[in-house]
Amino acid sequence: MNASELFDFPDSLPFGDYFRPDIPPWEWVDRIRLALAGFSFGAHAFARTAKIPGLTIGSRVYIHPSVILPPYGVIEGPAYIAEETRLLPGIYIRQNVIAGRGCVLGHNGEYKNCLLLDGVVTPHRPYVGDSVLGNRAHLAAGVVLANLRFDQSAVAVQTPAGFCDTGMRKLGAMIGDGAEVGCNAVLQPGTVLGRRALVAPSLTLGGYLDADAIACQSIVTKRLQRGNKRT
Repeated sequence: MNASELFDFPDSLPFGDYFRPDIPPWEWVDRIRLALAGFSFGAHAFARTAKIPGLTIGSRVYIHPSVILPPYGVIEGPAYIAEETRLLPGIYIRQNVIAGRGCVLGHNGEYKNCLLLDGVVTPHRPYVGDSVLGNRAHLAAGVVLANLRFDQSAVAVQTPAGFCDTGMRKLGAMIGDGAEVGCNAVLQPGTVLGRRALVAPSLTLGGYLDADAIACQSIVTKRLQRGNKRT
């Protein structure tokens, strides 16, 4: 499986050389740290004339001037927040986070070592760790992307060709462009959702879900073509 099967890397982010389309998508997770380490934060320093007393912003943080900041929260560097993104109150960004254009990072949400491509919407209490979320992906309220097995062993990823041992102790979800996860769902470590896949609310899901498929109460169905387009 290649990352190009799940994602189209957007032009809004200056890290395209790090996130090649011809490598497995889980390898993108390790490259988040490398991409931020190679970014010149000194040349793009965060600066605002008005300070927000309840918002703590660490060093090595780039925030585009158009980003809407919350009245309180914590943003630890390194982090890169692209234009027109909105950060909601109580946000906690725990280092090595890249968010593309027009994203929403949620109220009381926690984000750690993750890549959010353009238009990702995660408004209400998500946990997003060691994961990649594709363009226009949506996490409804309370979604958890688990990133550590109970036995803390390396995470294996299920693909259409079989299982692949990633060798990674921490690995969350790889959510394809346009995919959606319903309220209070939990995705197990190494879960892969194809483009436009849907996961029903309150479901615990692991493994691989094909593009345009729906996971609902342990039943996976193929969506009707007329239902594939969303406005």
